[in-house]
Amino acid sequence: MSQASVSFWYSQLPAPQPKPGLAGNLRADVCIVGAGFTGLWTAYYLKKTQPDLRVVVLEQRFAGYGASGRNGGWLTNSVTGGREQYVATHGREGAQAMQSAMTATVHEVARVAQAEGIEADLVLGGELNVARNPAQLARLHEWAEGEAGWQDVDAELLDAAQASARIAVSHTLGGLWQPHCARIQPAKLVRGLARVVEALGVELYEGTKVSAIEPRSAGRPARAVTARGAVDADVVVRATEGFTARMPGAHRAWVPLNSSLIVTQPLTHAQWDAIGWAGRETLGDLAHVYMYAQRTADDRIAFGGRGVPYHFASRFDSDGTTPDVTVRSLRELLVRFFPVLAEVAVERAWSGVLGVPRDWSATVGLNRASGLAWAGGYVGTGVTATNLAGRTLTDLVLERETSLTALPWVGHRVRNWEIEPLRYLAVNGLYKAYGMADRAEDRGSTRTSVIARVADWLSGHK
Repeated sequence: MSQASVSFWYSQLPAPQPKPGLAGNLRADVCIVGAGFTGLWTAYYLKKTQPDLRVVVLEQRFAGYGASGRNGGWLTNSVTGGREQYVATHGREGAQAMQSAMTATVHEVARVAQAEGIEADLVLGGELNVARNPAQLARLHEWAEGEAGWQDVDAELLDAAQASARIAVSHTLGGLWQPHCARIQPAKLVRGLARVVEALGVELYEGTKVSAIEPRSAGRPARAVTARGAVDADVVVRATEGFTARMPGAHRAWVPLNSSLIVTQPLTHAQWDAIGWAGRETLGDLAHVYMYAQRTADDRIAFGGRGVPYHFASRFDSDGTTPDVTVRSLRELLVRFFPVLAEVAVERAWSGVLGVPRDWSATVGLNRASGLAWAGGYVGTGVTATNLAGRTLTDLVLERETSLTALPWVGHRVRNWEIEPLRYLAVNGLYKAYGMADRAEDRGSTRTSVIARVADWLSGHK
């Protein structure tokens, strides 16, 4: 497969050389399905903690093929779905524990990358979110007020001049900056991690698609079934994120939502002088159909957002082909943010899929009776959350009661998404509603659009 069909990030690396696939049946201590960040972090910590474990990872294409090698490169401390969900279920103490764990995880990833010699263009420049109209500014101030009461967040409210001094986004009215976020080159991180886990003795089989994950039964261990053979294991971990909808019995578990990115040609010194961005912060906004961006190590802008969010029956293009209309809309938004880039060329566009649970809450867990474990549903925060999931799964598999296994996302279960065509109509209808709300707010509304408030209520994304 060509590099171009995956993401721009792979153009900066040697083309992945496929590793041998599974060649018959195996018996392992732990079998992990999926060689993205979740699977590889889990394998890493298992082997670092108990080196004698036989850990097998099965991957349908190559390590880092999915969202792990296609995302926007944000290593952020944001809690998937927000902290308030955990206040309701586990009290403020539980919610604070989750936030503190996510903040610590940002720095844990940076630590491991340095210790293991993984060069991932990691710069801990923080995260800047900007408001560009009065309604967004009102939400920004509400957000800042909410952040002030939590530990390990350290958010700083910026006025228009302070935000623009960091990154000169047009029409900026204010910003919120927090230091616990790093820019990374995701393909470098995931491929480096794959190299490290193999050196630790993890068996990685690529080109091996798992057709079924079976629980323990009648004295037989849990099992991952492929056309090349089966792997029996004391624990089988499902680490398939956006691809989960293709697993038997999991079609409605997590909706695969598309997210798309473009990357510019390298900018000139004059363009960077106009834009700033010297701190290499990650950049987001307060729109309902939000964007995300980074300044790359080779001085481009990688700029992302939603294209066509969802295809009927949870179908998606595995190779991430991006429609021209999506490329045009992202480029238009880029130029609205940075008018100095009116003539800039877009060199690459690509897409990936997020795993989105019905309640927008990530989850990690292990059913000891069935021998099946899982993690995912990160909704875009997975560069960080996958590491926390990998460490948590390690403790669960090794039957260690720790502060990680007590976190409120452990064992969390959500109801399935609606059947088709309700799922298709609802998801795409909601995104159209959010787009309408953004357009209404751009016309000068000082309050969050009623359309957006209704969409939040219907989606469960409050």
